[in-house]
Formats: sequence, C-alpha cells, structure tokens
Amino acid sequence: MATLEIRDLHVSVDAETGPREILKGVDLTVKQGETHAIMGPNGSGKSTLAYSLAGHPKYTVTSGSVLLDGENVLEMSVDERAKAGVFLAMQYPVEVPGVSVSNFLRTAATAVRGEAPKLRLWVKEVKEAMAALQMDPAFAERNVNEGFSGGEKKRHEILQLELLKPKIAILDETDSGLDVDALRIVSEGINRVRSTGEVGTLLVTHYTRILRYIKPDYVHVFAGGRIVESGGAELADKLENEGYEAYVKGGASE
Repeated sequence: MATLEIRDLHVSVDAETGPREILKGVDLTVKQGETHAIMGPNGSGKSTLAYSLAGHPKYTVTSGSVLLDGENVLEMSVDERAKAGVFLAMQYPVEVPGVSVSNFLRTAATAVRGEAPKLRLWVKEVKEAMAALQMDPAFAERNVNEGFSGGEKKRHEILQLELLKPKIAILDETDSGLDVDALRIVSEGINRVRSTGEVGTLLVTHYTRILRYIKPDYVHVFAGGRIVESGGAELADKLENEGYEAYVKGGASE
C-alpha cells in the first residue's frame, strides 16, 4: 500500500527581507485509496505544501521529512518524484508552445512507465479518457494548454492524472475557474481515478463546492502554515457555515 508521510515539514521562500517561513511544521499521512481535503484561507500555505511536495525550486525545505513508501522524496529531483508516483495538478497549468498534447502525454507516460506504451493501445487509451472528460479529440494535436480555456486546462490536468496513474495525486485548487458543468466533469474524472483504490489523493481547495462531488475521507484546516484541525467530511460543512475566521485569529486548538 502506497503511503506518503509528511513529518514536521518546514518550508521557506526568499523574500526581499530574507527567507520567509511559510510552512511551520506540517504533519500528514496520506495512504493509497484515501482522499484528504486541505482547506484554508488565502495565504495559509496550502499551495506551498503542494508545490513543495512536487519539488518546485522556489520553495526551500528547511527541516522535516517527506517519505513515499519509505523513500526520501526530498532527495529526489522533480522528474524522479514523478516517476516514483507523485503527481501534481497545477492551479495555473502552464502553456508549452511547440509541443502537442499527444506527444506530451506519450512522453510523460514513457518516462513514468519506463517504456513507451504500445501505440495502438495507447491511442485507444487516450481517446477513451478524452471522451470521458468530454474533450474534443482535436485537442490532442494542439500545443499543450496554448489557447485553452480555464476549464480545458483543468480537464487536461485530469486527463494526465487518468493516464499516468500515480500513487499520490496532489490537486491544487483544481476547482478554481470552473463553471458548474466543467466542475462536474472534472470531478467525475477525479472520482474515476479514486474508484480504483490505487491512488492517495490530496485535494487542496478554498471552497466546499468541489466536495459536493468528491467526498473526502479526511478534511484538514490549514492556517498559519500548518494543520490546525482535522476531521471527517463533516468538518467541511462546519467551514461552509462558519468560515475560516476563528482559525485565522488563532482560535483553533491544535
């Protein structure tokens, strides 16, 4: 069973006045088959956690540990983390001019799987995944995210998730910028991956609307760079009714 263990993680970024600590001791364990929702206000450190796990160079881990099946993630390069099974769906997916979606996906799958997928089976796999996400097949020949709408970019992120089959999926505000229909389609894609029981999901979000489609096993409230409260799905209902104000003011017990 794949397990991601985060222990006392401290992360800083460079600011004009020097290093500024963003994460101040995060402890979290995500196991295969589980879905954890990370919720909290802007600036609480949610996205910093997501990008630090993926290896973004902007963030410096100053102490703590991250283990995936006992292997030290922090010693891995970005591509090594991806090959080990760590997947990040970005809040703002980048455009890659000159690289088609089809070439990008097959190259990524080859890197993760260790060998190129057989072409005939791969084409069928991609077409089926795109159809499930209601993506026009013509998107496969367009440059990665170039000229895509916000919803199209997010569907492409989930297309990657479905095809690459990671051990741990980190979804950073995948619901942002989506209209009601796109949110439903994207959520259905995430649920298809979850239904296999083969992935641990870390779902970062501000709002509870995506949790109406994706039911988490655990909800964690992020404030001041760490988790200040954890509970089941009912905690999201509490946040919907009461907001984050009490946590921002330090009113939550750890």
